[in-house]
Amino acid sequence: MVGNGFRMYLYKNRIVVTGGTGRFGKELSKAKTNLNLFFPNKKELDILNLKSIYKYIIKKKPKYLLHLAGLSRPMNLHEKFIKKSIDLNIIGTGNITKICSDLGIKLIYFSTSYVYPGNKGNYKETDALLPNNNYAWSKLGGESAVHMYKNSLIVRVSMTEKPFVHKKAFDDYITNFIFHEDIAKYTLKILNKKGIINMGGKAQSVYNFAKKYNLKIKKISAKKIFGKNFPLDPSMNIDKLKKILKLK
Repeated sequence: MVGNGFRMYLYKNRIVVTGGTGRFGKELSKAKTNLNLFFPNKKELDILNLKSIYKYIIKKKPKYLLHLAGLSRPMNLHEKFIKKSIDLNIIGTGNITKICSDLGIKLIYFSTSYVYPGNKGNYKETDALLPNNNYAWSKLGGESAVHMYKNSLIVRVSMTEKPFVHKKAFDDYITNFIFHEDIAKYTLKILNKKGIINMGGKAQSVYNFAKKYNLKIKKISAKKIFGKNFPLDPSMNIDKLKKILKLK
């Protein structure tokens, strides 16, 4: 391993993407760009093994590392397998941050809109955080490590598959759903930004988002299913993103 302060020559057009074999990673691989993207599998880069991370990064010498790897869906996995959630989303992210810090690599970390309390909506990047499930806590744990490294960007995102895979959608749950392919395009345009950026689409109910693509989709109530105390509006303020990308 290397000590603090070590730097190496980095190729400005290279990005290593952890977790690149997942849904979003596949969309990212399709995006048109003049950058060289590398998508290591777990055998090539194991986020729970510092030597594995270091060996791969030294070989590729990327300027950027886009960290997608971790445990995500279904969310109840984080309730059933707490150790796995901690290992992959908190410790794994900490390991990635350590190596990026040692080697001077720009780190872009994908977090989630669920880190916000979810009771009022329109959350800005500077607003207070209060996760309401273990998945969100694990992602916030990852954020804590990334925050300590100044050459980093945390992206709090709300994205979903295309086409929308469900036959029913919440008409009382407000979010900023946007498809993976759109997030992929946006991500490649903000690589040099630092701090935190909320990334998603228009704040609206899941039903209103989904019905644009499936007129037969049925309404269901999150409040009825999860109870009256369930936070129904984790929607984010995306003005910062709009300003950066010059979106209307």
